Parts: sequence; C-alpha cells; structure tokens
Amino acid sequence: MTVESVIDLLVSRGFIDELQREGYVHAAYNTGQDITHAVETLGLLQRGQLFQLVAQDVGGEYYDLTGFEPAPQVLRAIPAGTAKLYLCFPIQFLDQGLQVALSNPLDPQILEELSFSLNTQIVPAVAPPEQIEELIEKFYYGTGAKSGGEAAGESDAMAQIRAEVAALSQNDAEEESNSAPIIRYVDLVLYQAIKEKASDIHFEPFEDDFKIRYRVDGALYEMAPPPQHLKQAIISRIKVMSSLNIAETRIPQDGRITKEINGQGIDMRVSTLPTIFGESVVLRVLDRSNVNLNLEALNLPAETYEYIVDTIAKPNGIFICTGPTGAGKTTTLYACLRRINTEDAKLLTAEDPVEYDIDGIMQVPINEAIGLNFGRVLRAFLRQDPDRILVGEMRDLETAQIAIQASLTGHLVLSTLHTNDAPGAVTRLIDMGCEPFLVAATLEGVLGQRLLRRICPDCRVAYRPTQAVLGQLGINPSDLGDNQFYTGQGCPSCNDTGYRGRQGLFELLDMSNPIRDLISQRAATVVLKKKAQELGMKTLREDGIRNIFEGITTIEEVLKYT
Repeated sequence: MTVESVIDLLVSRGFIDELQREGYVHAAYNTGQDITHAVETLGLLQRGQLFQLVAQDVGGEYYDLTGFEPAPQVLRAIPAGTAKLYLCFPIQFLDQGLQVALSNPLDPQILEELSFSLNTQIVPAVAPPEQIEELIEKFYYGTGAKSGGEAAGESDAMAQIRAEVAALSQNDAEEESNSAPIIRYVDLVLYQAIKEKASDIHFEPFEDDFKIRYRVDGALYEMAPPPQHLKQAIISRIKVMSSLNIAETRIPQDGRITKEINGQGIDMRVSTLPTIFGESVVLRVLDRSNVNLNLEALNLPAETYEYIVDTIAKPNGIFICTGPTGAGKTTTLYACLRRINTEDAKLLTAEDPVEYDIDGIMQVPINEAIGLNFGRVLRAFLRQDPDRILVGEMRDLETAQIAIQASLTGHLVLSTLHTNDAPGAVTRLIDMGCEPFLVAATLEGVLGQRLLRRICPDCRVAYRPTQAVLGQLGINPSDLGDNQFYTGQGCPSCNDTGYRGRQGLFELLDMSNPIRDLISQRAATVVLKKKAQELGMKTLREDGIRNIFEGITTIEEVLKYT
C-alpha cells in the first residue's frame, strides 16, 4: 500500500483532516518504514486496525495468514509468476469468484489487471504484506514446496508462460497483444528485470530472432527470447501499457509506464525506434527504491561533500555536474535538490524528461515538439519567483545565458553538461559563446563524475596485481605499503560477474580566485586542470585509486572509465 493511498483513506474516515494530509505524508516517508508500520509510529492507529479499515474500504475480509495452507486447486488458480508480480496469494473459491489476499488492495488497477490476467472474478482480501510474501516463497518458490503437485521455481513460471505464448499462432499475433498469455509474459519479463535491479530493458527485433536484454550495473544480459513471430504482439502490448499509438510504427515515440511491482512503485520511461525489422523498444527503469536520493548515500569524499553542501546553500550562483550519459549526474542533482527542498524555498526544475517526481518541487517536462525548450521554460521560471532552479542540461547558448542571468539576479542554478572532466565544463561554456568574465563571476563549482561497478561483497578476495597494471595506474609498487587490491571471484548473488551495484567517482573544481582569474583570461582546459591540481583538486583517476584501496572497485573498472 502506498503512503498516499493510506493517508487518503485516513482522511476520508476522519482520522486526520485535509489540512494535516501533506504533513502526515512527509512524516510517513521520513520514518523510513512501510506505511502499515508508520501509522503506528505516528500514533494514528494500530497496524491491525489499519488492515481492518482497509478491508472495510475494499469490501473484503482481513486475514491473519499465519500457518495458512491453501488447497492444491486454489494454489493452481494463480501461477507463480503472477503471484510474485502482484504480491497476492489465493485464499479460497467463493460463489462470487476467487478470494485473493492482496498486498496493495487499495490500488484498483491491480484488481483489474489480476482479474483480466486470470480471466476470473477476484474477491479482494487483506493480509499483512510480509505474510503474503512468506506464503508465496513457501508454496511457489520454496525448496520442496508443492504447486499443484510439482515444484515451481521462477524459471518454471517463466517457462510455463513462454510455452503459452509460443502456442499463439502467427496469424493471431496482432489480436493477441492483449491476450492473457502476452500480458503475463510481458509482466514477468518486467518483474524479472526489476528483480535483477536492471536500469534498462531492451526489446530488439532482428531478421531471424527477437532479443530481450536488460542492463545491470552498466552491463547487458540477455534473457531467453520469445518466439520471433510474436515480436509485434509483445511490442504492441508495451505500447498499450505506455499509452502510445500502436498503429504508428514509422516514427519514434516516447511514453511512460507506471506500475506497482513487488510492492514498489516503478516508473518506466518508454522509447520506440523504427528499424528495418520492426520497432525497437527500450524501457528506462526509474525505481525510487533503487535510487537513494540523499547526498550522504553517494559516498562522496568528505571534502567534496562539505563543499557541495556549502555551495547549494548559497543564495545565488551556478553549480554544474558534468560527465557522460549514464554517469549519475541527475541522481546527484536530485540529491542536492532534496537537501535544499525546504518550506521557505521555491524550487523549479526543467527536465527532458522528468525522471523522478519529488514532493514540494515544481517540475516541468521539456517538449521540443511544441516549442517548449529549455530557454522558453527558463524565461518563464524567472517570472515564477523561484529561489533555486534546476536546468536538466545546458545544451545551447540561449539556455546558458539565461542561467547566468538567473544567477546574477539572485537565484541558485543547478545544471548538467556533457564533458569529460570538471575543468572541461568551463571551456565548454565559453565555446558556446558565454562571456568568460560572466562564467567566472557566476560559477560556484563543477563536479565531474563517473559510475563504476562495485565489487560483490559476497565473493570479494584480495590479490596482487602485476607491475604492468600498477604502471598503468601510475602507482610505484614500492609506494603501496599496506594497501590491498581486491577483485570479485563471481558467485550466485552477482550472477558470477564479480560485481554488484555501482559507485561514483568524483572530481571537484573549486572556484577559487586563481581559477576565476584564469577563466577570465580564457585559459585552456589543460591550464585550468593543472592549476586546480596544484590547489588540491583530486582527479577522477585519483578518486578511483582511493576506491580501489578501500576495496570498493577494481583496477579494471578504474582504467576503463578514467
């Protein structure tokens, strides 16, 4: 159950009034607990009372499922993959239909999708989410657990749905895009990718096959493919889910899917691209539970963290985050926004597109097709009485000039640039056409960053690298001292890759007076970088070496990205 849906229910039942709503929403998030526990922490009502209240609201019953054993025919009514996807568990057959305990009974969409997917009437019931998850693991996925007489692993669930999908004929593929097997197959693909913490899911049509791949920690992995003749049905299903025009296949389209998977609210940004063998579709997974939007969670070097905290607290100026696509720039800036998102400040963002919605911030999506570009939005922002502004990207001179103007008129501006390092951002702004003296006067700091894969903690081992590798890093073996090097051997928890999760590398250009003087003189990037290093700037490579010695990442990752 989401925080908002529960708080809305409590408002409708008179436990709190409308004026208190936002305060309790923020308080519930701040507890860091699931909302069913947070209501107790906030002193609103007991957890059991909340479940009773929810049951009354959905017209169902509340069950304590401790020790519950379903009948085999009831268990067979919901496939393992569907139960895991919707976090639901079958209770019993009633005259009105199949009674199902739902982890999120307040979401009517789940009820609709489940009813359509199973082709039966669903009677909702309420039970503690942890009990539902325990029953799913025990009866569908547990070792030796029986599902209709057979052990049912997750791969079996996927294989079963794939078999159903394969049974669809080529002639029926178009009209089968909304059939139960296709719906369940697409849902399970999404569930599997999100379970693996994928950042992107790729559906790629080729002449002789149809590939489904997902990106985890920057690397692509391939799933077992569906039958090639059903590629159109599967892509059409995704387009239906993202409210795109399924009849239009000649031009790229962009959409969005919002879905609750495994109890988490997931947004997926959808992009289609026409190719010679059909439409390629890529889903960017925007999972708020996977992205910790706190500066403390970014593992910044101590001095860099302090500098950023001080900089984003300033009343005016420009702070830029730079790096290639996928370096985590947006996450860093969102973490900055979240820290300065206070009641006494007006925050506005212009993004292409808006990736994560943050309470208390006015977020505007850029739409070039109707002329709503960064420049136009920024000009409108200045008439909205903002204190802090985030510009998704400084793409052109107009945007950069308005950002500079905004900072000169008493606004703090956060933005991103695509450059290789922090000093390169200064040169890029001047190359765009910005006056060097204005850049020097308004720029408060530039953070360069990269994302590297972290060593899996479950299979991390120490080793001694060769002198040749140390030479590539610029390290003298005699200077190593007690420092250790680590690598991942590969284990089930990291899919035998040796890596799990990602870590940022950072390089901070401090806008000291000597640096400002060099900018005003149009100094080259290499001159700026050399001076910044003399003044104490740690480069991306040096921060990479710090992470190597702390056992966070490997030599190979640092050499690859710096």
